[in-house]
Amino acid sequence: MSSKENAAIGQLLALLESRYAIRVLWALKDGHAQTFRLLQDSVGGITPNTLNTRIKDLRAAGLLTHVKDGYVLTSSGADLLKRLGDLPAFATKWVASQAKQAA
Repeated sequence: MSSKENAAIGQLLALLESRYAIRVLWALKDGHAQTFRLLQDSVGGITPNTLNTRIKDLRAAGLLTHVKDGYVLTSSGADLLKRLGDLPAFATKWVASQAKQAA
């Protein structure tokens, strides 16, 4: 991997490592617009201030936007979640393996 690719991955991971960033994106994965309140409920446990900050960061990164009915993923945001589409299957297998190791 080139240093340019490493830098790009580092920037993306830094954004996604921000508290609740992935959860905000994941809450919008179905493609339906969500109001601020609905998005807050969908994410769960996020304060209004933190949600405002994540929305601002993710909008600046071009991953979500605000439309008439609320917040939605941009095409880049949808592309990112599409690429993370194998995450649920991996997570399920990983949790099961962790449970076996703990037993």
